[in-house]
Amino acid sequence: MTLPRRSAAILAAAILGAFAATAARADEVQVAVAANFTAPMQKIAAQFEKDTGHKAVLSFGATGKFYSQIRNGAPFEVFLAADDETPARLEKENGILPGSRFTYAIGKLVLWSAKPAIVDNQGEVLKKGGFDHLSLANPKLAPYGAAAVETMKALGAYDTLAPKFVQAENIAQAYNFVATGNALLGFVAYAQVLDEHGQLKGGSVWLVPGKLYSPIRQDAAILEKGTVNGKAKPAAEALVKYLKGDKARAVIKTYGYDL
Repeated sequence: MTLPRRSAAILAAAILGAFAATAARADEVQVAVAANFTAPMQKIAAQFEKDTGHKAVLSFGATGKFYSQIRNGAPFEVFLAADDETPARLEKENGILPGSRFTYAIGKLVLWSAKPAIVDNQGEVLKKGGFDHLSLANPKLAPYGAAAVETMKALGAYDTLAPKFVQAENIAQAYNFVATGNALLGFVAYAQVLDEHGQLKGGSVWLVPGKLYSPIRQDAAILEKGTVNGKAKPAAEALVKYLKGDKARAVIKTYGYDL
């Protein structure tokens, strides 16, 4: 059936008006994301854009480096750190929107090899040896690297293992060193070795007991550049709200994080 010309014009105007209103509300938000959270955040960002119209522009890296960049004026509006100390420091320095800081995930450390049957489920391989290189992220910049050092010291193995360290700039690089065979095994984030269904992607792994390292509480916050006149920009506020919602939390759990 053909609509009368006037009705068709009204319908077209309504559709264009709705589209324009949506476009006016939609915006981009610049997000600094800890490298360990790469896979889950990519999935969350895609859902976020689909559900809200806002686009999250993601940058991944080491928490310590992001802190320096933010303090030097980097244009990030939301920060998802790999710890709770860095966002807390920014809060004391008036670098975030008051009240916006919250824990979005609690990370887990694993010892991983890209090859099967290398890492046992008790981590005894660290004491038995049989490997030349052990990958870990820079403990001064990356909380997972600091957790790896804590673990080795708790096991009384740090001094023996130190000569074998292959130190990465961040946890993503630490993972790549193992994945490419430059190190037979390494300490990485649990999320990095899981697929989108929460299954081990390959190789062999030891889930390090939480008692061996300090809790990796990962905090997020809206940064100064994510505010206008003391209030959060709509896209920044929407992303933080989305991270607290059921869809995002389901993704976070799938990748092995606690909440």
